Amino acid sequence: NGSFEETSPLAETWTTVSALTSVTSKIRFLVAIRPGFISTGLFAQMASTLENIGKGRLDINVVPGGIQGDFERFGEESSHEFRYSRASEFIDACKKLWESPSYVNFDGDFIKLKNAICSPGLKFDNLKFYLGGASNAALDLASNKSDVYLNWIEDVESIGSRINKMKSNAKGKIPSFGLRTHLVVRDTEEDAWKAASYLISQVSDKVKIDRSNTFASTSMVGQQIQSKRFVDYKINDRLWNGISIARVNCGTAIVGTPEQVSSELLKYWHVGVDEFILSGFPHLEECTRVANDVLPLLSSWISKELI
Repeated sequence: NGSFEETSPLAETWTTVSALTSVTSKIRFLVAIRPGFISTGLFAQMASTLENIGKGRLDINVVPGGIQGDFERFGEESSHEFRYSRASEFIDACKKLWESPSYVNFDGDFIKLKNAICSPGLKFDNLKFYLGGASNAALDLASNKSDVYLNWIEDVESIGSRINKMKSNAKGKIPSFGLRTHLVVRDTEEDAWKAASYLISQVSDKVKIDRSNTFASTSMVGQQIQSKRFVDYKINDRLWNGISIARVNCGTAIVGTPEQVSSELLKYWHVGVDEFILSGFPHLEECTRVANDVLPLLSSWISKELI
């Protein structure tokens, strides 16, 4: 919502994507879903309907994990192990509903369907399940059930090591690998670091205190990595995790000129990253900057290496 205040307005994801699908034609939508809040049979119908309306522009990010309070605020108290086991059944049940032209029965430990049907089914056969997480349960689920395993950014060596671990753990199809990161891009390196410092100077003391308390109480492995403290928030010459003082979850950015940022992204591609989910603040201005200054450069470098 731009301010990171928990009480500030924040649009609900599925409703927002439903509205945007009807007025767009190219952009793909990656929608975060927490299994268990909507019945699996109903969700499968909702997803297939939206996939049909958008002509195949829907992907699903399954989110079984979270920081303390994420599930409780919506009325659920459940263990980490329970949520990941349920998420595995959720993916299986959705796929079975989408693939079957007739009635479906599903008798899992957490999800049970009797004479369920999903019509229309998926028409475009390109919906992907994204899964992330750094815990052992998350890695196991993602290696077996995801189409794309999504990482929050860490240093290149750590990401490369996790990708190799995922490949060795995969049973059957090896997923693609995605990287989620913020970018702070300016024409000069000095201006980029100034922009990064200015960004967190706008964070209120209340948000800083709230986030600090949240991080102290969470057992979420990925969040502990993102919020680890460094001098001036500099993890290395390019990585900066100052955003973690304001934002729960992905709190790290690549900082530099278009050439420096593109070069850093290329390093992640070299260790096996297949796709990038990029953002910056404020969203619209940074989206335009990255589209004009970073993506063409990165694409040209990758194209040359593929020749």
